[in-house]
Amino acid sequence: MSHLLETIENGVATLTMNRPESLNALSGEMTEAMSEAVPRLAEDPAVKVIVLTGAGRGFCAGGDVKGMAGRNESAGTNAKHPTLEEKARGLRKGMEVSRILYQCSKPTIAMMRGPAAGAGLSLGLACDMRIASETMRFTTAFVNVGASGDYGGSYFLTKLVGGAKARELYFTGRKIEGDEALQLGIVNHLVPDSELETKTMELASQIASGPTIALQYMKQNLNAAETGSLEQIFDMEALAMTRTMMTEDHKEAARAFVEKRAPNFTGE
Repeated sequence: MSHLLETIENGVATLTMNRPESLNALSGEMTEAMSEAVPRLAEDPAVKVIVLTGAGRGFCAGGDVKGMAGRNESAGTNAKHPTLEEKARGLRKGMEVSRILYQCSKPTIAMMRGPAAGAGLSLGLACDMRIASETMRFTTAFVNVGASGDYGGSYFLTKLVGGAKARELYFTGRKIEGDEALQLGIVNHLVPDSELETKTMELASQIASGPTIALQYMKQNLNAAETGSLEQIFDMEALAMTRTMMTEDHKEAARAFVEKRAPNFTGE
C-alpha cells in the first residue's frame, strides 16, 4: 500500500497521506514520496492548486512515535549509528516539503479532519490556507514527547497567531478544537465533516480557474510582506503589477468587464 496517494483533476492536485491505521503518522516512505511529489507538482504547468490531506479520520498525527521508540532502543545496541549532524541533515532534507508548500508559486490548501499533531500540524500550517472539519483537533504535541519541534511549525504558527500565543501552544501542547482554531485564525473555514471535501474542492477549483500568473505574483508578494519592508513590497508590487497587466489573462479580463461577462483565463 502506497503511503502517499496522488490525483490531478481540473488543475487541482490532491496529495493524500495514506496511513489511516496510524492517523497518517509520517513514515520514511511517506516523507520520501512527498519530497518527490510536492516539488514536481509545483513545477507542473497542468497543476494550478495543490491540496494536502489525510486518509481516514485524521489529517496527520506527526512523527511515528512507536517507530521513534524502536529506533531509540536499537541505537543503544548498535556499535555504529548516525551522528547528531547526520540525523539533522536527514531531518532537514525531509522538512523541505514544508518550505516548498509555503514558497512554491502554486496556491496550497490543507484539507484537515480529525487530529493534526506535531509535524503533521506543521505541514498543514505550511499551506496557504486551511479548511477544517468540525472533527479537527490541533496540537503542537512536541512537548509531550520531549522534543522541540520541526517542519517549520514554530515559524508558521508564530506568523498566524503571534509570538505569545505560539509559545503557549508549544510550551503546553494543549489541544485546539475547531471554534478556537477559527477564532485564532489558524483555519480559514470550519465546516461539518460531511461538507469538508465539497467546500475544499469548491475553493480549490475557483482558484485553479483564475489567472495563473497573477496568482503566482500574489503569493510572492504576500509571502514577502510577512518579513519585508514597506519599500521592498512597493518595489515588488510595482514590478509584478506591471508584468501581470501585460498578460493575455489581464487583456481577457478587461474585455470581459466591458462585455459584462465572466473572463476565460488561460494562464497566459
